[in-house]
Amino acid sequence: MNADLPRTVGVVGGGRMGAGIAHAFLVAGGHVVIVESSAETAAAARDRVGDSLAKAAAKGTLAEPAQEVASRLRATADRAGLSGCELVIEAVPEDAALKAEVLAAAEKQAPGAVLATNTSSLSLAGLAAGLAAPGRFLGLHFFNPVPVSDLVEIVAGPRTEPELLTRAQGWVAALGKTPITVTDSPGFASSRLGVCLALEAMRMLEEGVASAADIDTAMTLGYRHPVGPLRTTDLVGLDVRLAIAEHLARELGPRFEPPRILRGLVAAGHLGRKTGQGFYTW
Repeated sequence: MNADLPRTVGVVGGGRMGAGIAHAFLVAGGHVVIVESSAETAAAARDRVGDSLAKAAAKGTLAEPAQEVASRLRATADRAGLSGCELVIEAVPEDAALKAEVLAAAEKQAPGAVLATNTSSLSLAGLAAGLAAPGRFLGLHFFNPVPVSDLVEIVAGPRTEPELLTRAQGWVAALGKTPITVTDSPGFASSRLGVCLALEAMRMLEEGVASAADIDTAMTLGYRHPVGPLRTTDLVGLDVRLAIAEHLARELGPRFEPPRILRGLVAAGHLGRKTGQGFYTW
């Protein structure tokens, strides 16, 4: 295990993002506790991580057997499982009230731990309002899919201790990823830029400028983006993109107002890859 990493990391929320974060720390040699809302969802999270590790092993990207890596994972519905963690990362849905409640509960269970949020756009100042030690709180915005993504956006809250940012940069490097550090602002750097591009691509599709595939190809071949903005939206989830756009529109103005096509697809239940239909058919 890399000495720069916390020995035991808690992840609250074992969905796609939480499982991916767990995968990253496990592969780097850490121990991980996933806390979920029920025994059933905890078991599903354990299976999700196991499947991810098996795929990595099949590609030859693990330095040790997948079963040995998975042996360092515990998944539970009991928040007391966080008590021995040095770092706790919340990865629950993008709901400010839910995240704030999860973080406050985690602080009670692991009072000496560093707390982190995986939010892609919400205010850290707001999420920290209920914490006793906001200096030990920061953002660690991982990108989907976490196991193969190279970037982690470190977000400094208004009261985050400077030394903690330095430690977080070491953690990210130890995971084999590249950190960028931003201040607490709506959408940070990545979501603000990514959503801005995606919303304009949606408006172009809505206006009949080009097909979804051709708009995406313009960015992948013309600007060397690995994935186009509309396909990326399908991967992230149209409902997630809509929520972020609405938040940015409230904070930054009408240039982030979601297009009709996005609202219509979400209302119809077409949320992207997870439902089989979005801007593309999956």
